[in-house]
Amino acid sequence: MKFLYVLVALAAVATIRVRRYRRRRQRDTSPGRPRSSFDLAFLKSGVALVTWREVRQRVRGRMFRISTLVILAAIAAAIVIPTLHHAGSSTQKVGVVGTLSPALRSVVHDDVRANGGVAHFVTLGSVSLAKSELRNGQIDFAIVNAQSIVVNSLRNSTNASEIVQIARDLGVAQALGAAHLSAAQSAAIANAHSLSVTSLKHQKVNGANVGASVFGLILIFMMLQQYNTWTLIGVMEEKSSRVIEVLLSALRPIQLLTGKVLGIGLVALAQATLIVTFSLVLAKSVGSNLLHGAASLEVVSILVWLLLGYAFYSWIYAAAGSMAERQEQIQALALPLSLPLVFGYVVSLIAAESGHASTLFIVLAYLPPTAPFAMPVLVGLSAVSWWGFLLSVALSIASTFAIAHLAARVYRRAILRTGARVHLREAFARS
Repeated sequence: MKFLYVLVALAAVATIRVRRYRRRRQRDTSPGRPRSSFDLAFLKSGVALVTWREVRQRVRGRMFRISTLVILAAIAAAIVIPTLHHAGSSTQKVGVVGTLSPALRSVVHDDVRANGGVAHFVTLGSVSLAKSELRNGQIDFAIVNAQSIVVNSLRNSTNASEIVQIARDLGVAQALGAAHLSAAQSAAIANAHSLSVTSLKHQKVNGANVGASVFGLILIFMMLQQYNTWTLIGVMEEKSSRVIEVLLSALRPIQLLTGKVLGIGLVALAQATLIVTFSLVLAKSVGSNLLHGAASLEVVSILVWLLLGYAFYSWIYAAAGSMAERQEQIQALALPLSLPLVFGYVVSLIAAESGHASTLFIVLAYLPPTAPFAMPVLVGLSAVSWWGFLLSVALSIASTFAIAHLAARVYRRAILRTGARVHLREAFARS
């Protein structure tokens, strides 16, 4: 019986609390009364409306369609034209130090021909002379005593794959020449190792796809510049045209800001996915080596860091747009905001082409302003662990939340200020 009393009492308390909650909710949503800051349903609905408004507005715009077609055409040209040029025969000057049997020369001929070239052998008297010819560009690579291959530098993924292929085939050919189909010699053939490849510039050969890394860097830089600028100009135009006053009569500033960032971000992700898919399919169709070897991890890394980079910078650009109301003010704001983007892009491009990640570059991969450029390059170079990748992602997300909080504060205080540009000191001043 006592247990029944307890249940009745709990039910009565629950009923009273539910009624109080309903009355409080009705008061908060009544006309003329501001809604509670914890009304998540209202907040989400407003954000969704602004998000889809931005998506429709951007996708239907002529500029979006034209820019997409131009980017796809430029990528098609970058993939197809080198393939057509590569179809013609190019001469590969091969230095020979010591002896190289006709059978091994035939192996080199076949490998060079498979890459669209013709091998021309140059006999050299010493290793030092071969190195001098390599530095002067007189020969492309040298075979020393049929035991090793020396190159001046591995210029790109195509050059590196060709040298590695020749080294492997020469090793197999030597094993075949020494074998007489006995059990031991057959085992030696099966376990044949490639010749060692020595680069005079001490570049690390780790199978990294330089073409894919450079392609990813260019894509991330172009997309961040384009969509962050859209965010900056979009906020400024709403403020200068007084459209923002109409929108704020029905929505909160945080809803407008979040919806705009999410909407433009969805359009950026869709366009980037289209570009990456088109590039991979076209490169595969025409047999291009530009993106050859691009692993799914590299592709995912490019898309992930495109999103994280946009999420970090978009709030900054949106806050900057709320502080201006004329086009000339936009130009003055865009330059300092783009400096971290340009710095991260240039440093990452140098690291991708050199194939070497310095200590400074590794540090930049964990700093949110430069991580969108540096981390995909480290992934392409196989120079980062899974926990290092996740740590950089976590740091970027945490920094994005902090930046979003500050940007929302600036946006809320500056978006309705007209007549003159709002300065940071005024935006962060106490109410």
